[in-house]
Amino acid sequence: MNTPLLPWWLAVPVALLLVLSGIVSLVGSAGLLRFKHFYSRIHAPTMGNTLGTFFMVLAVAISASHLMSRPILHPLIISVLLIITSPVTAIFLMRAAIKREHRQRLAEYGPDEPGYLDMPHKAPFPKEPADSGHTPKE
Repeated sequence: MNTPLLPWWLAVPVALLLVLSGIVSLVGSAGLLRFKHFYSRIHAPTMGNTLGTFFMVLAVAISASHLMSRPILHPLIISVLLIITSPVTAIFLMRAAIKREHRQRLAEYGPDEPGYLDMPHKAPFPKEPADSGHTPKE
């Protein structure tokens, strides 16, 4: 009779963490497809990526620690680096998009979007009022 590598009391949480990782990543990917504008689209995959990877790395750390009979914390370094870099990358992408739109004056947002920003619209700036013949009194 073969003995399992992980006892059931450890295999169940590891399996749940892996399933949760897949669900969170899938929801983040679905958010990328569902949202209409770049600023609302950037949040869903970033959160799904960070949290999904964290759950997977935690499952790997738990199972590897049991199999090697000592604490294995190396996978958690991946999670810490991802938690630091993923939001920072999203912020840089959003800043670049804001600067580009501000420079091109092409912002188009849905007013019902949660990420609505008060940026210039496609309409050009109003021109100076034409001189109506009035001259300022000195």
